[in-house]
Amino acid sequence: MAAPSASSNKAKIARRVIEVLDYFDENHREATVMDIVRRYDRPQSSTSELLCSMVELGLLYKDPFTRSYSLSPRAALLGQAGQPDLIRDGRLVRLLDRLVAQTGLSVALFGMVGLNAQIVSWRPGPRSSSSVKRNLYSGLQEPLSDSAAGWLLLSTVAQPRCDGLIRRLNAEASEDRKFSFSDMTARIQSCREERNVRGLVGYGTPAEVLARLLPGQLDDRPLAAGFVYGSEEKVNVDGLMQCLNEAMRQCLEDAGASAAEVERLPNAA
Repeated sequence: MAAPSASSNKAKIARRVIEVLDYFDENHREATVMDIVRRYDRPQSSTSELLCSMVELGLLYKDPFTRSYSLSPRAALLGQAGQPDLIRDGRLVRLLDRLVAQTGLSVALFGMVGLNAQIVSWRPGPRSSSSVKRNLYSGLQEPLSDSAAGWLLLSTVAQPRCDGLIRRLNAEASEDRKFSFSDMTARIQSCREERNVRGLVGYGTPAEVLARLLPGQLDDRPLAAGFVYGSEEKVNVDGLMQCLNEAMRQCLEDAGASAAEVERLPNAA
């Protein structure tokens, strides 16, 4: 059997670094080596070495007494300078936090990675069932056709490229995931008109999602935010959509307010 190439090993290391960063969230502010091992089914020895390297790089802190790890400010700020204002000034983070605080439901931010819909950020809510919290987390990817959020993201793609992506998704899908082209295009057209979607969230869970596209995003980099809830959770769909719309509207208004509040001091330097 051929030995793994150096490039493939580097790719694995990069993936594992991102997995570690993705692990931390509102309910996981600290992590041990075994927490990472169990979540991603990774070898204990190499995981321990990786975490030590991330400490040396300033991405993690290590508590010498509990031997647990936590994110450093560098991890939070890495890459922030090149992001749109919505991310740089914290409005997107405040939007997600506000949605969780107002409803108690879990909230997800979705983005496109090739032909996949990815959970870019996952915020578990206190009302969410244990199955939703256990099976969903940041970084998960699934084909755009298998997730309601994926249909919403596909709706931002212009014709005829969108039809081409749908055909490719169907061609590459396993037999049990094949779909009707006409049904899929109808779903996506509905998303295009409404700019929101309600349906199964996917990712191997029966949970549902109610999501809306974030306004003002680049055509090739759409983002959508939405509530994720189990079938056993009693929700008011109309109320949730109103909450989502109002939170996004308020988020956009903050942009102008923040700029207006800054006092310019031309002679300060």
